[in-house]
Amino acid sequence: LHLIARSRYTSTADRFIDAIRQMEGGYSMLAMTRTKLIAARDPTGIRPLVMGELDGKPIFASETCALDIIGAKFIRDVENGEVIICEIQPDGSISIDARKAGNGQPERLCLFEYVYFARPDSVVGGRSVYVARKNMGINLAKEAPVDADVVVPVPDGGTPAALGYAQESGIPFEYGIIRNHYVGRTFIEPTQQIRAFGVKLKHSANRAMIEGKRVVLVDDSVVRGTTSLKIVQMIRDAGAKEVHLRVASPMIYYPDFYGIDTPDREKLLANQYDSLEAMCKYIGADSLEFLSINGLYRAVGGEDRNDARPQFTDHYFTGDYPTRLLDKDGETMGRKVSLLATNG
Repeated sequence: LHLIARSRYTSTADRFIDAIRQMEGGYSMLAMTRTKLIAARDPTGIRPLVMGELDGKPIFASETCALDIIGAKFIRDVENGEVIICEIQPDGSISIDARKAGNGQPERLCLFEYVYFARPDSVVGGRSVYVARKNMGINLAKEAPVDADVVVPVPDGGTPAALGYAQESGIPFEYGIIRNHYVGRTFIEPTQQIRAFGVKLKHSANRAMIEGKRVVLVDDSVVRGTTSLKIVQMIRDAGAKEVHLRVASPMIYYPDFYGIDTPDREKLLANQYDSLEAMCKYIGADSLEFLSINGLYRAVGGEDRNDARPQFTDHYFTGDYPTRLLDKDGETMGRKVSLLATNG
């Protein structure tokens, strides 16, 4: 709002575009005046935004599932760095003017949309989120096989990946954990005490599917480890003979600075232990494996990561932030602050 107010341009649309060209970060946004609806997506395309149509009028949402719910027709993805101005004309018709506010940089959609954020029934960047998550499980089974009797998802996020793991491994899939859908996501709760209590409210073991069995537990991601530790213990308490945790994304080493409330680096589980074995011991599993970064890329886009020009935003796993990071004083923190940089 500050940049829009201080813009040298006179029209609302031009002021909006001028402000976007001065902003760095990940966002999808809408602005309204009495006669205009303006939609914009960040120049790097970190966050998704789609355009639809309902009763002949334009509509925008962050995911296609929102369009499906209200019966709107999907038109297209808003491109990275694109600004779309919808204006009511004097005759009541609506004009649509699409402009580019970016500098021509390639799109780098956030990979975590496919891992965790987006709903599985959405299509993000032209790719089914459900299919991508199932592919993650298929690739995980190829990379980290284990002898077991049953594949159990950590619902709901781990369900598509667990189905893929079961399909590829030939191990039966069962709902060994029942989720209470009236409890929200635990990793974004403000305190550890609330997060731990939330896990107990959110999940309960289905003993009939677990007792006396070697269990492959499949989750979409591990952030702090709160959920993993409690669920592994819950599965053991239900009589599991072995518990093997398989995570359908790489280890998370770095926080997000693009609108998602993730913890500081030192609070991320991957940064608290110097080996996979130590992390596994903390969680209490018999074994622990994560999907590789290339396994994730192949699940979503079909190709390995291009280290010179990554196809997606993947800073959670690599530290390769797609934009400059500024501290509270406006000083640059460095674009790449990862192990990849420090270790060559």
